[in-house]
Amino acid sequence: MSLADELLADLEEAAEEEEGGSYEGEEEPAIEDVQEETQLDLSGDSVRSIAKLWDSKMFAEIMMKIEEYISKQAKASEVMGPVEAAPEYRVIVDANNLTVEIENELNIIHKFIRDKYSKRFPELESLVPNALDYIRTVKELGNSLDKCKNNENLQQILTNATIMVVSVTASTTQGQQLSEEELERLEEACDMALELNASKHRIYEYVESRMSFIAPNLSIIIGASTAAKIMGVAGGLTNLSKMPACNIMLLGAQRKTLSGFSSTSVLPHTGYVYHSDVVQSLPPDLRRKAARLVAAKCTLAARVDSFHESTEGKVGYELKDEIERKFDKWQEPPPVKQVKPLPAPLDGQRKKRGGRRYRKMKERLGLTEIRKQANRMSFGEIEEDAYQEDLGFSLGHLGKSGSGRVRQTQVNEATKARISKTLQRTLQKQSVVYGGKSTIRDRSSGTASSVAFTPLQGLEIVNPQAAEKKVAEANQKYFSSMAEFLKVKGEKSGITST
Repeated sequence: MSLADELLADLEEAAEEEEGGSYEGEEEPAIEDVQEETQLDLSGDSVRSIAKLWDSKMFAEIMMKIEEYISKQAKASEVMGPVEAAPEYRVIVDANNLTVEIENELNIIHKFIRDKYSKRFPELESLVPNALDYIRTVKELGNSLDKCKNNENLQQILTNATIMVVSVTASTTQGQQLSEEELERLEEACDMALELNASKHRIYEYVESRMSFIAPNLSIIIGASTAAKIMGVAGGLTNLSKMPACNIMLLGAQRKTLSGFSSTSVLPHTGYVYHSDVVQSLPPDLRRKAARLVAAKCTLAARVDSFHESTEGKVGYELKDEIERKFDKWQEPPPVKQVKPLPAPLDGQRKKRGGRRYRKMKERLGLTEIRKQANRMSFGEIEEDAYQEDLGFSLGHLGKSGSGRVRQTQVNEATKARISKTLQRTLQKQSVVYGGKSTIRDRSSGTASSVAFTPLQGLEIVNPQAAEKKVAEANQKYFSSMAEFLKVKGEKSGITST
């Protein structure tokens, strides 16, 4: 048995199981399982040999029930008691599961058409990546690729830039003409794919219209399609209302066994709520946080719908507005940080403390005389290093005779008081000595000179002792050595005393 026959047998068995089995609580088949890139050799088979859904009994029954309920125009007041008791609820769940089957069938038909039409135009697959656009383009072109130019139907399918690229590539393609039989099979496959797509949109419209009265608040938050999916997986609206939000967020999550493949792109703990439109509209870094928020609001909405409260969806709109406000708050940029200057101090500048206590504190914390001498250096004098390894480090004026200061403050050693400059000059004048004292005990200086400088005569030879003699004679004239007056002469009275 070839690989193609094995695949056809598996598809037939799966279709028979779907016709005879129940759909409640069953997991939807993964789309990735059907999208296997298996090269099939179906050169002589029709599309109906691989696409079984269109001719299945299940598809016909569900579509018939949908048309029947659409014609009835049921109202929300007709739903009494639990929602699961309504006969239309079962149809809604089955119709929602059928949309997934239609997606899988469209992928199979697209692969069939792509393999068949690659003989005529192999480059079209890379130019038109969308499956439905590719199917519509194949149906419009067929064998005659010259229809690309000025084709109004093709302009409704593709953009002008894509049409131009397709027309240029079609003029240089190496494809071969298709036979009439192959062309008929392609048209049949295209018609089946377009009809299945139309049925899918019909189901979407029906589910959205019916979910508005079965679960109006839940449908407003996450959409009718997603609401129908989580209701089907949970086993009904009543079971959904009893679930916590953390479990609702995981409904529809599929565990994939990727042995030997990278799991970096696999999103764990993500279900129908995470892949809904309201969550996917946010940036990727906020989607998990948004899924938790939406799942929490869905729990509240499901509990309201299970008791048939707020049939007009008032609670759903309020929850949806709250979700959108939080989404906007998450995405708004952070506020600009304003640089504010420090406020002016309330207290004024304090007065500096003075007096004896402050002076004592300065003397206690001031530099010592040793440190002051060590910090002082004489100008133009070579210093000796204190340590051989530290070049340029010296002890300053420590151990030297001079202090190095030009004007040193005079301090009385007895009273420790500072002497003013005027007093210093007076003391210097009193202590001035012209030459040195001689060994003779007299008033004359031993080195006194007889030569004096006068402004009139220049150099003049004088007797230095003459001035001192004059003073002695004047003193002897009025005072005697006996401490008494010798002679007092009055000018007016003429009285003399002896």
